[in-house]
Amino acid sequence: MTAKPAAAAARATVYGYPRQGQHRELKKAIEGYWKGRVTADTLLETARDLRRSNWQQLADAGIHEVPTGDFSYYDHVLDTSVMVGAVPDRHRDAVAADALDGYFAMARGTQEVAPLEMTKWFDTNYHYLVPELGPDTVFTADSTKQVAEFKEALTLGLTARPVLVGPVTYLLLSKPAPGVAADFEPLTLLDRLLPVYAEVLADLRAAGAEWVQLDEPALVQDRSPAELNAAARAYRDLGALTDRPKLLIASYFDRLGDALPMLAKAPVDGLALDFTDAAAANLDALAAVGGLPGKRLVAGVVNGRNIWINDLEKSLTTLGTLLGLADRVDVAASCSLLHVPLDAGVERDIDPQIARWLAFAKQKTAELVTLARGLSQGTDTIAAELAANRADLASRANSAITHDPAVRARAAAITDADGRRSAPYADRATAQRAHLGLPLLPTTTIGSFPQTAELRTARADLRTGRTDTAGYEERIKTEIRDVLAFQEKAGIDVLVHGEPERNDMVQYFAEQLTGYLATQHGWVQSYGTRYVRPPVLAGDISRPEPMTVRWTTYAQSLTDRPVKGMLTGPVTMLAWSFVRDDQPLGDTARQVALALRDEVNDLETAGSSVIQVDEPALRETLPLRATDHPAYLAWATEAFRLSTSGVQDRTQIHTHMCYAEFGDIVQAIDDLDADVISLEAARSHMQVARELAEHGYPREAGPGVYDIHSPRVPSAEEAAALLRTGLEAIPAERLWVNPDCGLKTRGWPETRASLENLVAAARTVRTELSGS
Repeated sequence: MTAKPAAAAARATVYGYPRQGQHRELKKAIEGYWKGRVTADTLLETARDLRRSNWQQLADAGIHEVPTGDFSYYDHVLDTSVMVGAVPDRHRDAVAADALDGYFAMARGTQEVAPLEMTKWFDTNYHYLVPELGPDTVFTADSTKQVAEFKEALTLGLTARPVLVGPVTYLLLSKPAPGVAADFEPLTLLDRLLPVYAEVLADLRAAGAEWVQLDEPALVQDRSPAELNAAARAYRDLGALTDRPKLLIASYFDRLGDALPMLAKAPVDGLALDFTDAAAANLDALAAVGGLPGKRLVAGVVNGRNIWINDLEKSLTTLGTLLGLADRVDVAASCSLLHVPLDAGVERDIDPQIARWLAFAKQKTAELVTLARGLSQGTDTIAAELAANRADLASRANSAITHDPAVRARAAAITDADGRRSAPYADRATAQRAHLGLPLLPTTTIGSFPQTAELRTARADLRTGRTDTAGYEERIKTEIRDVLAFQEKAGIDVLVHGEPERNDMVQYFAEQLTGYLATQHGWVQSYGTRYVRPPVLAGDISRPEPMTVRWTTYAQSLTDRPVKGMLTGPVTMLAWSFVRDDQPLGDTARQVALALRDEVNDLETAGSSVIQVDEPALRETLPLRATDHPAYLAWATEAFRLSTSGVQDRTQIHTHMCYAEFGDIVQAIDDLDADVISLEAARSHMQVARELAEHGYPREAGPGVYDIHSPRVPSAEEAAALLRTGLEAIPAERLWVNPDCGLKTRGWPETRASLENLVAAARTVRTELSGS
C-alpha cells in the first residue's frame, strides 16, 4: 500500500532531548562545580555547548523544529518554579545572593536549609522537585532562561519551539508549603498564575517564537470536573491573548479522556497527543470529537519511553488515519526523549542482530524523519527502510532469546498457594521476634553504603584486566569488613553488607539473569546528576546460579547480628529496565519473580534470617488512570509474594519504597504481605506514616528519618523529632528506624555522622518510651 501524501507536508519534531551529553559532560561539570573544581562560567559554557550540540544533531537528522527550554541543570519543574517566581521563603536569600547556588540549594538543600521535596514524574523513574505554594504565594515572571535558550537556537539558524510546563500541570504537581493548611489546593492560584504565563509568552513572542509548547501531562490522569473547568479557563484566557505565539498543548503518557473534548474546543492552535500503548485510545476519541479542524496535530507514534524499534508500517497506518482529522499532521515521539539513552550505535558489546532491535534517542529521531517522509511523499520513498524494519521485527519475534519453553512452562504451572506465606503475619511476627531478639525501635539501613571512587576504580580495573579476580574480590571483602565494623560500632541492630560489589540495584541482577542485556553507554537521568543505565529486558528470564548468596554469607560470618540479604523486586526489575513490549507485563513479572524466589530460598538455606526485596517502583509503575489500577496491582503484588512466600515463618521479609506518593496504594502495600516495609518520609514530614495508620496497616514499618538525597547531616534531635511524629501513627513495637533510601550516592563523612545521629535518636526515644 502507498500512503497518500499529506495536504501539508508532515514534519518531524521532538518534545525534548537527553540533557547529559554522550559522555555525561553535564553531570561532570555540575558535580565539579559543587566541589569547587569547576567555575560557574565553565559550567555555563559546558551547558551551552551541550544544548547547541543537541540541536545541531536534531537538525542534521532532519528534525524540522527543535525544542528549547527542555534543557535543565537539575529539573525542568524546578526551572518552572524559577520562571514564575515560586521560590520558597527559606531559599530567597540564597537565590538573591547567587542565582545558580540558590537554584542548587532548592534542589539539594544545604546544611542550614532543607531542599524541596522530590517525587516521581508521573509513572516514570525521573524525579522532579515539588513546588511549594500557599495562599500568600506571589508569582512574578522571569523568562530569562526560556528566552536566552530560544535565542541560542535562532543564532544557529534553526527553527525552534520553546517548551514550558503548562500552568495547570504545574499547579496540580504542587503541594502546600510548610506551615500551610494541608487541604490548601494550589490550583486555586490559577488566576494569579496565568498573567505570569502571559508575560512569558509575550517575551518569547517578542524574541521571535512562532510556536510555544505547553506541556499538560497532568490532564491524562483522572481529573475532577472542577479541574477540567480550570484547564478550560486557562486555555480560554491564554488563547485569547493578542500578543502571543501560537500555542501547542502537549499531553503524553496516557489517553486524555474527558480532557480531550475540552482541549479540542479551546482557542489554541494545536495539540500534541500520544498514540502509543494505553494512549492509542486517543485516536478514536479524537475522531469522536470531530478532529481538530483548523489546527495542527503533533502525533506521538514512536514510543519515547522504551528502546525498541518502531513498527513503521503500523505507525504509518495510524498517521494516515489522522490525516483526515487535522489541517496539519506532524510526527513526533510520544513524549520527551529524556527517558531514553542517547545513541544505540555506540554500543559495542551487544550482538549485532539484537542491536538492530534497539532505538535510542538518535535512532528514534531517524524513525520520525522516515515516517514524516513516508507520510508526506508516499511509502514508495521509504521502501528500503520499511523492508529493513520488517526484517528486524521478524528477527526479534522469532528469536530463541524471546522464547524459552522451560521458563514458560514453569510460569504456567504457578498456583495460588505459591504466592502465599504459610502462616498469617501475627504468627510470623511472634516467631521472628523470638528468633531475632531485636530491641524496641530497631535500627537498620536500606542496603547500600557509599560507592567510593576506590570501589569504582576497582570495578573498572577488573573490567579492563588491570587487576585479576582474586585481587578484586579481596578489595570487596575489605570493604564489607569495614562497613560491618562501622555498623557494629555505631550500634545498628540489623546490618547490611553495603553492596560494594554492585554497580546498580537492577543492573547487578540483570547481568546474572538470562534474557537481560546490559549497555555500556545507555545512561538515563533519574534526578539531578544521578544517571542510571537501565538494562534491556529482551527475552524470557531465568537464574542460572545464585547471585547474592556468596557475599551475604561472607558478611554474616563476620558478625553475630543479623545481616539482611538484599534483592531487587520483580516490579522494580521491570520498571527500571527497558522492558520487552511483546508480551503482557504480568507475564514478564512472573518470570522475574520465579528467578528471585530461587534466590530468596537459597539465601534462607544459607542462613539469612532477614531478607529485603526492594520495590521502590511499585507506586511509580501504577497506571495513570484509576480504571487500569486493579489489573496492574493484581499482578504486581502477586509477583512480589511469589518471590518471597517460599520461606519459613521465622524468616523476616522486608521491602522498601521511596520517593513516590503512597497514599493511593496503601492497600497494595498491605497486599504484599511483607513483614517490614521501609519508606521515604523525611522530606514529606512522615506523611506516609499517617497514611499507613489511616489504612490500619497491621505490620511493621520504617518511615525514613534521614533524607539521603541531600548532603545535609540531620541532627540527632531532628531525627528524634521525626521519630516521635512517626510514633503518633505507628506503635513503637512496630516502628523501625532507618534512612529514606540507600546510601550509595552519599560520601562517607556525612554517612557516618548521619547514621550515628540516627542511632542516637532511636536510643533517646527508646529511653523516653521506657520512662527512665
